[in-house]
Amino acid sequence: MEELIEQVNWEKNNGVVPVIVQDTKGEVLTLAYMDREALRRTLETGYAHYYSRSQGRIRMKGEVSGNLQIVKEIRIDCDNDALLLIVESKGPACHTGNYSCFYRKLGEPERILPMDYSLTILRELEELIRKRKENPIEGSYTSYLFREGKEKIYKKFGEEAVEVLVAEGRDRIIYEVADLLYHLLVLLAYNDISLGEVMAELRRRRK
Repeated sequence: MEELIEQVNWEKNNGVVPVIVQDTKGEVLTLAYMDREALRRTLETGYAHYYSRSQGRIRMKGEVSGNLQIVKEIRIDCDNDALLLIVESKGPACHTGNYSCFYRKLGEPERILPMDYSLTILRELEELIRKRKENPIEGSYTSYLFREGKEKIYKKFGEEAVEVLVAEGRDRIIYEVADLLYHLLVLLAYNDISLGEVMAELRRRRK
């Protein structure tokens, strides 16, 4: 694995390389970035991991949303400084809900798909978190949290709560609240508490 990782020219762009992502039918889904560790986790798990330059950390695509990308093939360009991922996409790649981030022509307005106000996504995420707790996989951030235990899980939830409080701008607040909800579900799963139990308590209070 290390031989594969070292084939990439990491020095050219200060330790990161651009990654073009397309599905198995050839449609381009997004442009992302990887560092050495993101590529290592991708190779280890078979799930796409990317390096977030704005956050300064590695994320598995779909860890929060459930829109996973199963990697079928990794290609490298002729200069060894860019990668192409062929993936099986489980859901949309774009934060707008569109299948591809390149869903519009230059000059066309942004198209946000209708929001799903059901709890479906939270239930799906809760189930994914439960699976990572019961059957850990290498390279999964969720499995890592459970492996570290209570102190790490509670600390991360506190950190994410602070991130929400200091976030500026609508998009940033949405991003940080999504992180907070994910870490809340991890905290609940650690304590063997289901989201349904929390909903039942809210219903009881409403009465």
